[in-house]
Parts: sequence; C-alpha cells; structure tokens
Amino acid sequence: MAFALPGARPRKSAKRRRGLFVPAILLLPALIWLVFFFVVPTIALASQSLQTGSIYQGFQFTWAFSNYTEALSTYWSQMVRSFIYAASATVFTLAIGFPLAWFIAHRSGRFKNIVLVLVVAPFFTNFLIRTLAWQTILVDGGFVANVMKTTGITGFLNWIGLVPNDSLLGSPFAVICGLIYNFLPFMVLPLYTSVERIDQRYLDAAADLYSNGWNTFWKVIWPLSLPGVVAGTLLTFIPAVGDYINAKILGNANTTMVGKVIESEFLVNLNYPIAAALSFVLMIIIIVMVSAYVRAAGTEELV
Repeated sequence: MAFALPGARPRKSAKRRRGLFVPAILLLPALIWLVFFFVVPTIALASQSLQTGSIYQGFQFTWAFSNYTEALSTYWSQMVRSFIYAASATVFTLAIGFPLAWFIAHRSGRFKNIVLVLVVAPFFTNFLIRTLAWQTILVDGGFVANVMKTTGITGFLNWIGLVPNDSLLGSPFAVICGLIYNFLPFMVLPLYTSVERIDQRYLDAAADLYSNGWNTFWKVIWPLSLPGVVAGTLLTFIPAVGDYINAKILGNANTTMVGKVIESEFLVNLNYPIAAALSFVLMIIIIVMVSAYVRAAGTEELV
C-alpha cells in the first residue's frame, strides 16, 4: 500500500491557489476600470433615460418609457441617416483599405515601415483639424470640385442624391468622405495584421491548381483575412455611427446625424432624459448588430 508523504497535498493545493490568484490580481485593474467607466455610467444613463422633469425643477425617476418613443418618433430620421452614412463609409474604407493593407504586407518590401507610418500619420493631427481641411479640399471652385464637374462625377452624384445643388460641401457626399478619411486607419491596421499572416504557399498552391486571381481571392485570401475584416469594419462602423463632427463641419441641416442630436439635447436643450434615451437606444442597436455580425461572420478569434 502506497502512502502519500505528509504535507504533499497542501503544497499542491497552495500552488494551485497561487496560480488562480495571480491572474485575478492582474485582471483587477481592468475590472475596476470597466466597472467605474462602463458599468456605472451605463446604469446611470439607463436611469436618466427613464426620468422626467427639467434642469430647473430637477429630474425624477418615474419609469418614463415614453422618453424612448418620443426620442425615436422625433429623431428616427437622424438615427437611420447615421447608420446609412456609417455603413457607406465602412464599405468604402474596406474597398480602399484591403488593397492598401495587402500592398503593405506583401508588396512594399523595405518600405513597409514607411508606408505604415504614412497610414497612421493622420493621427498626429487633431481630428477637428483634419476634418476642417476637407472644407478646403471640397470648396466650390477648387481643384477637386472643378475636376469632378468636368468629368461629370458631380452630375452623377447629384443624380443619386449625394450632392444637391452641385455643391460638394454641405452634402452627404462630403460627410461620407470625411468619415472615410478619418476612420481609414482603423480599417487598414487590422487588415494589415490579418493579411500579413497569410502564408504565400497557400497562394502558390492555388496557382498550381489552376485557380485564377479572382477565385484565389474569394477561396483563399478572403476567408483567411476575415478576422481582420471583421475587426476593421467594427472599428470603423461603431465610431462612425456616433460621429457628429464630420456632419457638422462638412454637412448641412439635412445631413445631421444622431450624435449631433444627442450633443444638442445634452448641452443646448438640456433635455437629459431624451438625450439619454437616444444614447441608450443607439448603444443597444449597435450591440445587437455587432453580435449578429460577428456570429454571422464566424470569426472565432473575435467571438
């Protein structure tokens, strides 16, 4: 009969407890940050969205779900417009960012680091200044406006409703251009990280099996780059939906996005319950859409 040495089991259990204790200590700062700067504000926002009153008389929690119906019935067009603009900007940033990311990862050679710096260089400038620069780029009578009018692009954009009155500024086209420019790095960097890991031997194997470039892209490159695609689209779409700087500077009253409405309700109209209800609805819609999108994409690295 075998006997365990005295004290052997306690030493093993102590080591196991230390193995569980150390990760918990390392996670504690992040958990504290998450609780104080996400959980608590979210609960406060939900509570505020169910209050009634005014800034002068004070607000009271009254389970006022009517705030949600009032907010949606009044500002549903701005909500829908925000999702349309954000989705359009996300699609175009993906179309621009994927070839750029592939070029950086597989074709830039020794200039890879330089090109990466150029991609993130806009971050060295204030977001507001970058957006204001587009006023100069799209100004009436400027080089871009003249070229687009001469080539008929402005007329086409007018026909599809993106450029009313043949003016690039103060149009949905200008707002979407601003969103694309400001959020393009958020698309390129995750795509670059993903496509850089694609083994060249997969492409060689596809060529050996007489696959053309289009089939190779859809059957090999696209599936392997999906984690980067999903990450890039989320990092672009989510902040673009809530953005209001581009619509305020490059658009007009007919291009107002929901972020501007929330800002006005909080800071101008001082209608905190309606602003909180809009914010909460926007957050819930984004969470539902992101969850469905990630699940549909089937990217296990992000689930």
